[in-house]
Amino acid sequence: MAHAVKNDIILPGIPQVWSLLSSPGDDVISMGTLPANTLISLARVFAGYIIAVLLAVPLGIIMGYKPDVNTALNTFLGLFRSIPPLAWVPLVLAWFGMLSLADIFSVPIGAAYPYFHNIKVSMIFIIFIGGFYPILTSAIHGVGMVPQTLTDAARVLGASQVDIFRKVLLPYAAPSIINGLRIGLGVSWMCLVSAEMLPGSLSGVGYLITHAYTVGRTDVVIAGMISIGLVGALLDRSFRFYEDRKFVWKRLTK
Repeated sequence: MAHAVKNDIILPGIPQVWSLLSSPGDDVISMGTLPANTLISLARVFAGYIIAVLLAVPLGIIMGYKPDVNTALNTFLGLFRSIPPLAWVPLVLAWFGMLSLADIFSVPIGAAYPYFHNIKVSMIFIIFIGGFYPILTSAIHGVGMVPQTLTDAARVLGASQVDIFRKVLLPYAAPSIINGLRIGLGVSWMCLVSAEMLPGSLSGVGYLITHAYTVGRTDVVIAGMISIGLVGALLDRSFRFYEDRKFVWKRLTK
């Protein structure tokens, strides 16, 4: 198809894209190598994603276990559920500006400084918003779907409330929670390009794609898109592998 178009800016040929993917050590439009930019993007994604996990999983478990808490918080959290992460950009820039992890943790100028400086709080927030709600919803659903007969049986057998929570609720809800973690990571990874379009970003595969577009390097754009897709697929596959190994019993109960 690229041969028919005959315009490398509109649609580059496969050899051009393959040359970028097959030479990971080469500098790409003076912005570093493709793997290096991908690693920076992964650091940003995991920074926002881990915060989303630490907040959404406990909150989701509590909301699923306590109907009163769910009723009190569901309406408030639902107000923000439908807002796209990109819509937060103006507020995020007003709140955090160019603040980075290097500023928060007072990282001295040295070998580690550029890495912490490249992770802006505004980027973390956008990625956090993307992953928070899928994780929260799955945790609520998982705990809420625990059959009452299981908790009643455990209570009759003398289990304490802590034992019921730890040995009945959490194991039964774990597949749903893990599935939410998988979806949340996928959404956080998809928010990457939006996060790296924010002011202050000078690296990362999302920024590389944006900058390559401005200089007419469509081959770099496609190579960056393929890199995002491959990394996203590997992350998703790692969760699927864990689910297949740890939750065989869930499939057997269907």
